[in-house]
Amino acid sequence: MIQTVAVEGYRTLRDLVVDLGQLTVVTGANGSGKSNFFRALRLLAACGQGRVVGALAAEGGLPSTLWAGPQHGTRPGGIAEGTRRTGPVALRLGFSGPDLGYAIDLGLPQTSQDSPFALDPEIKTETVWSGGVLRPATLQAERRRGHVRTRDDDGRWTESTRDLRTSESMIDEFVDDTGAPEMLRVRRDLRDWRFYDQFRTDPHAPARAAHIGTQTPVLADDGADLAAALATIQWMSADGELERAVDDAFPGSELQVTSDAGLFRLALHQPGLLRPLSTAELSDGTLRYLLLLAALGSPRPPELLVLNEPETSLHPDLLPALARLVLASAERTQTILVTHSQILLDALDDERRRQRWRQSVERVHLVKSVGETHVDGREGPLDSPRWAWAKR
Repeated sequence: MIQTVAVEGYRTLRDLVVDLGQLTVVTGANGSGKSNFFRALRLLAACGQGRVVGALAAEGGLPSTLWAGPQHGTRPGGIAEGTRRTGPVALRLGFSGPDLGYAIDLGLPQTSQDSPFALDPEIKTETVWSGGVLRPATLQAERRRGHVRTRDDDGRWTESTRDLRTSESMIDEFVDDTGAPEMLRVRRDLRDWRFYDQFRTDPHAPARAAHIGTQTPVLADDGADLAAALATIQWMSADGELERAVDDAFPGSELQVTSDAGLFRLALHQPGLLRPLSTAELSDGTLRYLLLLAALGSPRPPELLVLNEPETSLHPDLLPALARLVLASAERTQTILVTHSQILLDALDDERRRQRWRQSVERVHLVKSVGETHVDGREGPLDSPRWAWAKR
C-alpha cells in the first residue's frame, strides 16, 4: 500500500506531502488544488510508461506547470516578491510505502531557446529506495543526469554501461537491462494505477454507442467499452453481485447486454416501461452511474484507483449507492476519492458506521493561502509526513 505522496513545484502545489490510507478522501473548495493533486498523480503514473515528459509537454511544457510564486512561498498577509533563488528550478514527484519508494526530479532543459524541444523538461534525478523514507542506506537505484547505478543484495553498486537520454526514465528504459527487482516493482505498480475523471455523457459520448467488444476486465478511460465491461463483471463476479448493485441504485431495474457478431449493446429495463432503454436514451446521471459501476466493480482491481469528482451529474438520491460502491471497491484496492460533495461525504461516513468498516481512512482537506495549496490543519513543516528528496 502507498503511504505517502509528495509533490513539489507543480502549479499550486509548491511543497505538498500527503498521507494516504486504504481509502483517502480529498476535499476542498473550488480552486484549492484538488485537480492539481489529481493531475500530479497522473504525471507520477506516467513515469512508469516513460510518458512523463510527453505528458508535461502536452500541458504546455515545464515553464507553464511550475509553481509560479516565490521559491519559499509567501507568508499570509505578505506580498509576493521575487527573491534570489537558492535552489534549482524543479518539479518533483514521489511516493513511498512500507517497502518501497520512488521519486523523480524534472528541471529546465539545457538547450538553446531556438531548439524545437526547448519546452521539453529534463529528468535530472530518479531514485528508488526501500522502506518509507529515502536515506543513503536505503537507496537501491539512482539516476543522475543520464547515469544509472543499482545496488545488489550484498550492498555493492553496479554502474550502468550506457547513459540515458534526458527524456528517458530509468524505470521504463533501463530496468530491463539490470533486472533490478525494486525498479521492476515500481514500474509494475505505477503502470497499474487507474484513473477515472468525469466520464462523458453527452449525446456523442463513446459509452452511448455500440462497440465491438471482447472480455473486458478493465473499463477504458472514456467508457467506450461499457457494455463489454459490464458483461465481463456479470460473467466473472460473484453470483448476482452486479444485479444487486444495479437494483441498489435503480430499484427494480435490470441490465441487458446483448452481443451480435461481437458488437455489444447495453440497455436498462426499468419498472413501468414496455421496453428497455438503450444507452443512447439514458439520462446523463444514469449513464454516469453505470460507468462508475463498471469502473469500481472491475474484476481485476488495480494497485491504486483514483476517482475525480464522481458525483458530477448524479442526483443526490444516488450518492448513498455510490458511497457503497466506493467502499466495496476500497475493500479490494487502495482508493483515492477527490470530491466536493458533502452529501457523498456524509453517505460514506454513514455507510462506514453501518458496515463497521475497519480499513484505514485518511481525510485530506486542501486549502489555498496566498496562491499555495496546503493541507488544512497543518501549522508547519513538523506537522507534515516525513519526506526527503534526493539532491541533484
